[in-house]
Amino acid sequence: MPNGGSRNTGSRLQDAWLRRGLLACLLWPLSLVYAALFAVRGLLYRAGWLKTERVRVPVIVVGNVIAGGAGKTPVVMAVVRHLQSRGMQVGVVSRGYGRRTDDCREVLGDSDPRDVGDEPALIHHATGAPVFVARQRIDAARALLERHPATQVIVSDDGLQHLALGRVIEICVFDDRGIGNGWRLPAGPLREAWPRRCDLVLHSGSRPAFAGGHTATRSLASDALGSDGKRVPLASLAGRPLTALAAIARPEAFFEMLRNRGLTLADTIALPDHFDFESWQPPSGADMPLVCTEKDAVKLWRKAPDALAVPLEFVPSAEFFAALDAKLSSLDGYQAA
Repeated sequence: MPNGGSRNTGSRLQDAWLRRGLLACLLWPLSLVYAALFAVRGLLYRAGWLKTERVRVPVIVVGNVIAGGAGKTPVVMAVVRHLQSRGMQVGVVSRGYGRRTDDCREVLGDSDPRDVGDEPALIHHATGAPVFVARQRIDAARALLERHPATQVIVSDDGLQHLALGRVIEICVFDDRGIGNGWRLPAGPLREAWPRRCDLVLHSGSRPAFAGGHTATRSLASDALGSDGKRVPLASLAGRPLTALAAIARPEAFFEMLRNRGLTLADTIALPDHFDFESWQPPSGADMPLVCTEKDAVKLWRKAPDALAVPLEFVPSAEFFAALDAKLSSLDGYQAA
């Protein structure tokens, strides 16, 4: 399996972050250095040595304080769809993590996910919203507004700790790990101390690890999608041996959801998050359908056009959207600083 050693190392570290064991304790002194550097950076922004810039429309940042993926992208898509349902023109900005380019560019329908990032490609494909990627999200936001001047609100995919882009609403996402062992990187999973001020907390998992915040339901869609747009009912795959592939932060969660839908996984392939599939080849000698996540499909279909993508249906609670709407409604007089 490509990069298996890297994934095994990452898995061991993820496990260490759940408790204050020997490895976490050995790394704890380094976490003090990390925390100090983070604090100095915050002071530089507050003193004006580093600049926070705003754009002329409200910016909603969807991020997390825990490393290793907490389900931000499904939250971004849910927020975008909700705002679109209210008749708003919504744009999305992202760094485009894992892409092979380094410029500021728009994500188009025929964009190569390797050039724009798999998550931005998925967001654009799933929502139809204009999406721009850049190393600095403020550059992406400016380019988006220049190209799409009717945009009324921008959603930033990640960026909670990237303070160069001003924001009016912060949504902090947690999965079932909560805050792990409560320590900062690299001794624990926290990028910054928790609790910290934010506008909304959303638990993306099935078992919120701590009280407070809003919840969501998550399940696999009833139909898998082919590269040609065809829909294949998951029920029709039951009883057949399948190969399941996931290149996400927690591939085991995807595999478990497939099993819970009654599917038989004869083989599972767990690859590093944002894997580019350049060196990957479909399994040989196995005549089994290949199923994958919707995020992986945008890149995988180039190598395995017969693969079936199983979308995730992620639905935040009505209370979450009501709270978001209330905060947006209070911004009628928003002006860029």
